[in-house]
Amino acid sequence: MKRIITEMTNDIIDIEKKYMSYTTRVPYFPLVVDEAKGLTVTDIEGNEFIDFLSSAAVINTGHNHPRIVEAIKKQVDKCIHYTPAYMYHEPHTKLAQKIVEITPGNYEKRVAFGISGSSSVDGAIKAAKAYTKRSRIVSFLRSYHGTTVGAISVSGISLGMRKDIGPLMSDVYFIPYPDSYRGNIGMSIDDVGSNCINYFKELLETVLPADEIAAVIYEPIQGDAGVLIPPNGFYKELESICRKSGILLIADEVQTGFGRTGKMFATEYFDIEPDILVFGKAIASGMPLSGIVARKEIFESWGAPAHFFNTAGNPISCVAAIETIQIIKDEKLMDNANKIGEYIMSRFTSMMDEYECVGDVRGKGLLIGVDIVKNRSTKERDIKMTAKICWRCWEKGLILAFFSGSVLRIAPPLTISIDEAKKAIDIIEESIKEAEAGLVSDEVLEVIKGW
Repeated sequence: MKRIITEMTNDIIDIEKKYMSYTTRVPYFPLVVDEAKGLTVTDIEGNEFIDFLSSAAVINTGHNHPRIVEAIKKQVDKCIHYTPAYMYHEPHTKLAQKIVEITPGNYEKRVAFGISGSSSVDGAIKAAKAYTKRSRIVSFLRSYHGTTVGAISVSGISLGMRKDIGPLMSDVYFIPYPDSYRGNIGMSIDDVGSNCINYFKELLETVLPADEIAAVIYEPIQGDAGVLIPPNGFYKELESICRKSGILLIADEVQTGFGRTGKMFATEYFDIEPDILVFGKAIASGMPLSGIVARKEIFESWGAPAHFFNTAGNPISCVAAIETIQIIKDEKLMDNANKIGEYIMSRFTSMMDEYECVGDVRGKGLLIGVDIVKNRSTKERDIKMTAKICWRCWEKGLILAFFSGSVLRIAPPLTISIDEAKKAIDIIEESIKEAEAGLVSDEVLEVIKGW
C-alpha cells in the first residue's frame, strides 16, 4: 500500500520549507490539515483520517465541538482582546474561579495565565524561587517540560534540545524516575520506586543541601518519556521528604490535565497536594492558553510585572476554556476516557500474544503508550519498526504518532466512541502485522522522524 502525495500537498510543504524554521517541527506525515470535526481530520485533498493524536493531547473535547465554536463566535463579536495586565474582562475572572474550583489542593489558591505550557513552567519556577528564596530545582531524568530556556533547563529527555544553546539555567539537578518497564529487571516496580527515592535521599545527604532547593518539578505520569507510571506510594514518599525541608512540589499537568487520564488531573491518582500546578494544552480545546495555580502565599511573594504576557488570558481563549471544562463534566468525558481506555489497553495487551514487537502496554484513561521492541527479553527499542507502523496507519487513514523513540502514542479525543475505537485499533493491528512482515519500505524513514 502506498499513499500518493499530490502536487497540492507538495506545493504547501515546499513553500513551508522555504520560509519556516524547522526547529519548530517534528516531522511525521506529509499531511496538510484542512478541516477537523469530532474524531475526523480532513486534508486539503479530501482524505479523511481518524485522529489518535488529538493535536498532541490538545483536543480532548473533539475537534470543533459545537459548544466551543459557539462560545468563540459570541466572544469574537464582543471583544477579541484587551490585555488583562492593565484592565479586567469577565471571561478572565470567571475562568480563574473555575480553575481554583477544579484543581487539587485544599488550600486558598491564586491563578496566573500564560500562552503556552512552557511559559507557565517558567512561571512556576520563578514563583517557587521567589517564595522560598532558594535557587535550586530538582527534576527527573526523561522528563519533558517544554522549550523555553527555563523549561528546557528542567527537562531531562533530549540532548538535541540542549545542544549549542547553553548555558542553560543553573542549579538544576536530575534524579531517576521509576520506569515501570525498563527499570524493573529483576525487581518489583515498588522496589524501582524505592531506589529512585533513595537516590534523592543520597543526593540530599551528599552534594545538595535540602535547604537550598526551591522545588521538585514532576509530571504525575511521565508523558513524552513513553507514558511511565510510578508505583502508588512513590509520590507520598517524595512529598514527605519535601515537606520536612520546605521544598515545594510543582506538578506539570500540561499533558495529563483536563480529563486525559480519566481524572480531571492525574495528581488525583496519587493522593498528594502540589504547591504549584501547571496546566495548558487541552484547557481551551485548541485555543492558545496555559496557566499556573498555586497556594495564595506563593503568588503573594512576587510582584508585577514578574510574570505577565500581553496576550495571555485572551477572552476568546478564556470562554473556550470555560466551555471546555463544562463539556468535560456534562458529557462525562472522564468516564468515557476510562471506559474506552480500558478497551484499548485490553486490545493491545492481547496483541502481545501474537506480535513479538509489542513489548509493553501502559497508561491511564486515554493517555496510553505501546512500547515497540526488537526483543522482548532485552527490551531494546525498535525505532524503525515504530515509525513504519505509524506510517502504515497514516496510509490507512489513521493519525498515530510516537514518542520516546519507540512508544506508540495513543491519545484520541475523549469523545471517542467504542465503535470508533474498534475501527482505529483494527487499523493499528493491521499496520503492526504488515510492518512486521516487511511490507513497509525503509524509504519512509527519510520522511517520518518522530520524537
